[in-house]
Amino acid sequence: MRQMGEGFGEELRRRRIAAGLSLRDLAALVHYSRGYLSKVETGQAPAGIQLARLCDAALHAGGELVALAAQGQRQPPVTGDYSGVVWAMTAGRGAGNGVRILPGKELDTDGAASPARFLLPAPGRPSESQVESIADSFGALFTQLRTLGQRVSPGVALPALVAQAHTLRDLAILATGADQAALLRLAARYAEYTGWMMQEAGDESAALWWTSQAAQFAAAGGDLVMGVYTLVRRSLICLYQEDHRQTVHLGQLAQADASAPARVRGLAALREAQGHALAGAPDECHRALDRARACLAQAGQEGDSPVLGTSTVPDPASMAAGWCLHDLGRPEEAIAILDREIARIPGQAHRSRVRYAARRALAYATAGDVTGACQLTREFLPEARDLASATIRVDLRRLARVLGRWPSNPAVRDIQPALTSVIAAGQAAR
Repeated sequence: MRQMGEGFGEELRRRRIAAGLSLRDLAALVHYSRGYLSKVETGQAPAGIQLARLCDAALHAGGELVALAAQGQRQPPVTGDYSGVVWAMTAGRGAGNGVRILPGKELDTDGAASPARFLLPAPGRPSESQVESIADSFGALFTQLRTLGQRVSPGVALPALVAQAHTLRDLAILATGADQAALLRLAARYAEYTGWMMQEAGDESAALWWTSQAAQFAAAGGDLVMGVYTLVRRSLICLYQEDHRQTVHLGQLAQADASAPARVRGLAALREAQGHALAGAPDECHRALDRARACLAQAGQEGDSPVLGTSTVPDPASMAAGWCLHDLGRPEEAIAILDREIARIPGQAHRSRVRYAARRALAYATAGDVTGACQLTREFLPEARDLASATIRVDLRRLARVLGRWPSNPAVRDIQPALTSVIAAGQAAR
């Protein structure tokens, strides 16, 4: 069976010798043991992607070591096949809405299983005055649900989000003209955020499906911007799959769209930068970050509305720069930025704060500050358990692997059970 990183060890050794470094020298630069590096060079140990990034940066390999380590590591394509899935709540059109009460989990082949079924009344055609009131109320509720999503697990927010998106869709079908367009645009906001919560719940196929629904609702409502923004969302899904090619490609597609406002172009450039960082391409990464800063500064002057993307991170470009520096094998520089930017996140933005706190702890561990990493982890781990975020668990798993290089460290031994428990709880919930 072919191991990840085949050929990596030989190239690492060649570049190390060419740089005039001993194994001890390189070990000090990347904070791995000399013995482990020796095994990697001789093919006796696998070349992990994090080690590849650190070595690539230390040896100025321009992404070539990262590319070698990534050979053979491919994520399966995400599909949106929902054939055979039965939902307890049926969301049809008009009188097709209902609640099916299943007598347990076992179903007949036709899905019947003798359930009780309660039909919900169909909404009537909304008047013009009602549409304005409905839009205001659902808009205010959307703001509240986004705030809720910052504080609780996806399973708490999702039922309400799905129900509101469906209700708005039904109302839009009955409305006409400008009223219909307004309701569809609001339904698109709900669908897009539902997609994000689905990603947080660990269901990437559902995240893509809801993101696609958001684009369709928005286009039908005359909003071309949301359609472009869904490219940014798809790019983020690919980022967490560590698919740097698709992350960059989708980010560039969004930037190239003439209908994209400055904020969306800026967010797309951030995704592109993070994709380049995954690939170990610092020059391309920094150019994309520069474009992002310019676009986001322009958006701040224009006051683009409604705000798409994060609303809880004061400076998304700087935060992304800290994120990228870690992936580029420069954890010490990442720490300086992440320390500063995390302090600026509002106290009520729990999900954002824990997300970047996990990335900061990972940077501390990668830089060799094991005690600091464990102390930071101890502070945010209870909230990480409550949030049950699949994307945060991506960095927690990486953090656990890095800390695992110091099994005899007292701080590592102390934090490891709780860290493992949070990671395992998320896997069991899926």
